[in-house]
Amino acid sequence: MTLVWSGLALGAVYALVAIGYNIVYISSKSFNFAHAQLMMMGTFVAYTGLVTLELPVLVVAVLAALVVMIIAGLEEVLAVRPVKDHRSLLVTTLGVSVLLDGVTQLLWGRDPLDVPFFASNNVVEILGGRTYPAEIVLLLSAVVLVVVLSRFTKMSRYGLALIGLSQDEEAAKLKGINVRKFMFMAFVASGAIAGLLGLLVGPKTFAVATLGTSLALKGFVALAIGGFGSLYGALIGGLSVGLIEAFATYQLGSQYSNISVFVVLIGILMLRPAGLFGKVTERVV
Repeated sequence: MTLVWSGLALGAVYALVAIGYNIVYISSKSFNFAHAQLMMMGTFVAYTGLVTLELPVLVVAVLAALVVMIIAGLEEVLAVRPVKDHRSLLVTTLGVSVLLDGVTQLLWGRDPLDVPFFASNNVVEILGGRTYPAEIVLLLSAVVLVVVLSRFTKMSRYGLALIGLSQDEEAAKLKGINVRKFMFMAFVASGAIAGLLGLLVGPKTFAVATLGTSLALKGFVALAIGGFGSLYGALIGGLSVGLIEAFATYQLGSQYSNISVFVVLIGILMLRPAGLFGKVTERVV
């Protein structure tokens, strides 16, 4: 069970990245490949606020959310809005991720920085396994975020507008939906959530300049396993990747963890090309 808790906590981090991908994907059918870097920036802002400036936790949470939200807004305005082809967004958002990696190394260096957890960090025993409060909070945060976002997209006016926008942009425009405004809101919201989650992810992963690259890959794998556009699929996919990594490392060694993840990914996509919870749609062309 100790191994299970560790895998679930790591999987929760991947799930949070996949959820961030889905927020933008649901609204625009495009991917923000810089989302993992936004979460990485959140961990560094959390470290600066908690350790360097010694600010209260609530102030650091608000600061991290605001800083990353502004970065995400600038990304949408400068790297996304001028691009008309959705396929070209893969290149521009990937460029933003590389830029953020470089800026992070210049500001904070390459050494891992320990982000302290804001509550107790004593080992606790649950169901016969040992884990840390930070890992439990990570897992609960991923579950709560999926439930809240799912309710928002199904029951709120703005959420339904985002779903309609993703299904038919032209029809959404005819209904009076401001497409640019909603895309900007999706980027800003995903950035604010990424910054806030940096406060929770940092104690598990440390704040390190290579974090964005590693999370981007595993987050995308989690999304592919769960299914594009499915929030619950992103959660299940992320937790699955974390568990596969944990058990593969324990049974086979750390050098086989990535191979095991991709073997499972290929097997799932062969059986279900749209992912576990993805939906295959048809349209007349």
